Amino acid sequence: MLTLRKARPDVFARPTRPYAFIFLIGALALSLAACGEVATLPASSGFGPQPTLPPPNQTLIPTVNIAPATGWPTGVIPLAAPGTRVVAFARGLDHPRWLYVLPNGDVLVAETNSPAKPDDAQGIKGWVMGLVMKRAGAAVPSANRITLLRDTDGDGVADLRSVLLEGLNSPFGMALVGNTLYVANSDAVLAFPYSTGDTHITKSGIKLLDLPAGPINHHWTKNLIASADGSKLYVTVGSNSNVAERGMEVEAERAAIWEVDINTGAHRIFASGLRNPNGLAWEPHSGALWTVANERDELGSDLVPDYLTSVRDGAFYGWPYSYYGQHVDERVVPQRPDLVAKAIAPDYAVGAHTASLGLASSVGAALPPAFANGMFIGQHGSWNRRPHSGYKVIFVPFDDSGRPASTPIDVLTGFLSEDGNAYGRPVGVAIDNRGALLVADDVGNIIWRVSTY
Repeated sequence: MLTLRKARPDVFARPTRPYAFIFLIGALALSLAACGEVATLPASSGFGPQPTLPPPNQTLIPTVNIAPATGWPTGVIPLAAPGTRVVAFARGLDHPRWLYVLPNGDVLVAETNSPAKPDDAQGIKGWVMGLVMKRAGAAVPSANRITLLRDTDGDGVADLRSVLLEGLNSPFGMALVGNTLYVANSDAVLAFPYSTGDTHITKSGIKLLDLPAGPINHHWTKNLIASADGSKLYVTVGSNSNVAERGMEVEAERAAIWEVDINTGAHRIFASGLRNPNGLAWEPHSGALWTVANERDELGSDLVPDYLTSVRDGAFYGWPYSYYGQHVDERVVPQRPDLVAKAIAPDYAVGAHTASLGLASSVGAALPPAFANGMFIGQHGSWNRRPHSGYKVIFVPFDDSGRPASTPIDVLTGFLSEDGNAYGRPVGVAIDNRGALLVADDVGNIIWRVSTY
């Protein structure tokens, strides 16, 4: 616990040391946060179709519990579920966050990070959050490229690596429709010509449409998925704040999933009130679109659980006014009781502050029977919870009606050391053309491959 002593009157007034004050305030904030509230419920209470939602525990200084990024020690790898093994499919990447598997088996990796967001770092809180991101391994410059990986001899390790696209702007989601590869930059969806087997694309992309961005762009990762008939793209656009503290005028068409006409670029809001939807997947039995979304912070270590949910056309999921249906967030002013009344609860909670980002259907997976029907989720890991949560890959089993059926199963763990350092942080997940699970680790700079023995 940080002990405060009375300072001399001139300590914070010296014009020759302007950063001393900022540093001391930042250190104070981090120290007090480290001594702050802790979870009172077991982590399991934040999972399932009806998670436990205790009263909010809002503190003067938010809980900051960072797992410092260290990378993987030599000889150390994640722990894979029984009946499976894990190997490094590719190492030495530059902050790999998202994956896409092409029909010929080539694996695309978005090596990417946040774009410049000058207005998001203003003030003491912004500066402290910059320190948080740096310590968590999330402050490296963006490589702004998509790299192609190919396993030519079928041994489960990529032996060909090529830059497919470069000079992008914090790319994330990818989808191939016919001979066109769509890429979601942080500010636009671009279309590139693609032929099977291409290892490098030199032609410039054609902009399909702009996406909300700007000098804040709080949730910059934009993901996309194509409809089964290839006529539409569904694009995730996260909020520009935690709970609209910057006002709703900067949230126009954000905290939503867009439906985009591929031929014209015209779009509409397919679903809204989703603070930060990220992963997208089609459920094969019902044909429904599913997403994982990150819920709001700073209500205590037990609130609010992130979630996995089907996405209903026209549905409103509560953000920022409420969570899990009609649980009102009193921090938001002015309130909108009319929208709260319409808010629907998500289908399945996946833990408070787990930062669940990656999502992949089990379709095509060749893993043990326990993983035959359901969704894989990459949980990037918490910063606003004590103790840590996430930092693993889980699997949520589904039943034949296309609904979550039982408790999650750990697929890949061991990303945290015993003393709380992060060897890695799992993000994007995908099934390769041989049925193995690929996991992007943006701290370890590795793509992991989980397969049967």
